[in-house]
Amino acid sequence: MNGVLIVNKPKGITSFQVVSKVRKIVGVKKVGHTGTLDPLATGVLPICIGKATKIIDYIMEGKKGYSVSFELGKVTDTYDSEGKIIDEKSIIGIDENRVLEVIGSFKGPIMQEPPMYSALKQNGKRLYELARKGIEVERKKRPVTIYSIENIQISLPKISMDVVCSKGTYIRSLCYDIGKELEVGAFMTELKRTLSSPFSIDDAINYDDLEKVIIENNLMAMDRTLDFYDKIIIENGYEKLLLNGVKVSDKRFCKTRVEEDKLFRVYTSEEILIGIGKMDSCGFKLEKNLM
Repeated sequence: MNGVLIVNKPKGITSFQVVSKVRKIVGVKKVGHTGTLDPLATGVLPICIGKATKIIDYIMEGKKGYSVSFELGKVTDTYDSEGKIIDEKSIIGIDENRVLEVIGSFKGPIMQEPPMYSALKQNGKRLYELARKGIEVERKKRPVTIYSIENIQISLPKISMDVVCSKGTYIRSLCYDIGKELEVGAFMTELKRTLSSPFSIDDAINYDDLEKVIIENNLMAMDRTLDFYDKIIIENGYEKLLLNGVKVSDKRFCKTRVEEDKLFRVYTSEEILIGIGKMDSCGFKLEKNLM
């Protein structure tokens, strides 16, 4: 059993609990998720089973889409409704035009500071472990991209919107930063992941229905889950070299042009997916062997 199962995670359970339930149902040890969803969050959680666990890091490279709600005027230590309020300000003087202007300023490439309550490590310690001890440390800002913000609904102090962003974006931090820019603070109240490219909420099975469906019939094949990478077909005789970890410098290994420093899905002439590879100035090599 090898493939990806898309689960619609409900509120109140961890991503690991979803993995545990799937592992118990399918009886396969190798099961993992891509892109943790906090217990507060719901929506698309891709679960990799069997050989598909090898491609978790590659699946996570796709765009993410969220429907988020947040509230102005309060800041919590976790940046969401599960934390304790640490600051509160009046929103008198804030109007819809100003809110739209500030939200619009976050579109495109931005530098974002991760929240203290996150699983990122610093000096070997998870940030949330430090936060629970009342320790706050400086976090390095990271480049992320907000591709779009649409369907903005404003009923002050409450706001909701749909966001499409790059991997590694913290939507809690986005809400916090919008509140900070407005000088009144904000905290996230609801979060639903609607897209973890190439998977959408329409592909997902409800968590409560997992025991009612035939999992094998709902698995997505590995090549479909990687279809945002371009495909190349290698010529006969070269697959053995690549599968043995050899970097192939002979440009005849593939009839199509292969750009440098770009990941490709690699297929044999019989259309069998054998891995994910990349070309550099010295030749082409598989980064991940899927055989």
